[in-house]
Amino acid sequence: MTTRKNIFKAATLGASLLALAACNMNQTTNPLAEASFREARFEEMQKLQSFRTCRDQALQMDSDARARGSAAAFLTSARVLDKCNADLGTAAKSVAANERMRLHALSVVNFFKGGDVEMARRQFDGFKSAWPEHDLYFSGGTSFVATAEALLGRTEPQTFGQFLALNVTDEVKSEMRRINHWKNK
Repeated sequence: MTTRKNIFKAATLGASLLALAACNMNQTTNPLAEASFREARFEEMQKLQSFRTCRDQALQMDSDARARGSAAAFLTSARVLDKCNADLGTAAKSVAANERMRLHALSVVNFFKGGDVEMARRQFDGFKSAWPEHDLYFSGGTSFVATAEALLGRTEPQTFGQFLALNVTDEVKSEMRRINHWKNK
């Protein structure tokens, strides 16, 4: 019986020593690599915080512009939205894509409402290249991409019947008919 106990103790001791030998107690890390990782992460967190502050300010400006109906306020909001996205840089991967898409789309809409149609076109082209095959939908179910394409002249000339097939609001269809009517006079 004591032999069994001794064998068991020896086996347990051997297994413990083997497990202990498998652990590397002298782990050496490169403190410079760890410091540069921490610094990069800190910079990314600062950019994210700046982005959130900028986004909140731009959304407040958008709300104020809608309340006042001011073209200049829409342009200011659009420029701030554009700056928020641009300043994000490499930290963009840390912000949800749908949030960035909505902000980019809002800048397109606000440039258009502010009267800077050329900048709205450039922003829309940037939206299409950043998120190909993606679309957003307004609260009524109309397509952002179809609406922007129609308003910014990015679609083929439409005939009266073809306006029915567009996924845009009735107001946009009416405006497109009006534009089409005066172009043909």
